[in-house]
Amino acid sequence: MAEEPTRAGFVALIGEPNAGKSTLLNRMVGAKVSIVTHKVQTTRTRIRGVCMAGRSQIVFVDTPGLFRPRRRLDRAMVAAAWGGAADADIVVLLVEAHRGLTEGVQAILADLRDKLPDGRLVALAINKIDRVKAEALLPLSAAANAAFPFARTFMISAERGYGVDDLRDWLAIELPEGPWLYPEDQLADLPMRMIAAEMTREKLTLRLHEELPYQLTVETEGWQDRPDGSVRIDQVVYVSREAHKPIVLGAKGQTIKAIGAAARAEIAAFLDRPVHLFLTVKVRETWLEEAERYAEMGLEFRDGD
Repeated sequence: MAEEPTRAGFVALIGEPNAGKSTLLNRMVGAKVSIVTHKVQTTRTRIRGVCMAGRSQIVFVDTPGLFRPRRRLDRAMVAAAWGGAADADIVVLLVEAHRGLTEGVQAILADLRDKLPDGRLVALAINKIDRVKAEALLPLSAAANAAFPFARTFMISAERGYGVDDLRDWLAIELPEGPWLYPEDQLADLPMRMIAAEMTREKLTLRLHEELPYQLTVETEGWQDRPDGSVRIDQVVYVSREAHKPIVLGAKGQTIKAIGAAARAEIAAFLDRPVHLFLTVKVRETWLEEAERYAEMGLEFRDGD
């Protein structure tokens, strides 16, 4: 009996900020490769996570949330999201069950026809189904499918795992035949320097309040593998205003110490090796307008934005 052919391809997860894309990616991959917070717009770059499903290799692309952009960074994030969707073999739109067809979702539905190539396979995943009564789901599904001809609709809870296996199995069958794109044991294709920076940014986002998390970025400036198997990582937290620096540092440096300890523990667990993490906070008032910062985040810097 002939062995089943291998399949491989890219699946883009799109939706509004906080729709659960990063949670679904991490659930599918079985490891934390994309940051998850209660704050919106935390995913800035296109993060790829690799999921093995039988003879299929599903490369998930966790895109920044789609929203109405105001700043250059916003526009770069939205462009990255639609770019990831256009390049993918399959697109999965996540909609929050308890929020329904918001203005933002309706705008995405309207853009799907214009932004994606003809014939692109698009599935609908109604997420967070544990937050609503079952009878609310069918009308929501019907309304969404009336607005766009989805290939399939799935009812899921990415956080709890409900329905996720059905979605994964369907994607595995629908991907094109071909060789695997990554080694079988690889979880993500982001450089470890960027994953480590994202983990630290997550801790900053969770700890800090209001607009400040959107006014900072983290870059890994140094990565030194040591003979004892540990790694020294030097990171810089860039903030855009002098007044933000003492907030990030905290009284007697306690805030940045706590953030560093939490980030170090998570990076060490991910790498499965001891980590020595050193954080420095610097003020760069123009970082939101610097091409180098965008390149570090994997985003395109466009003149005239």
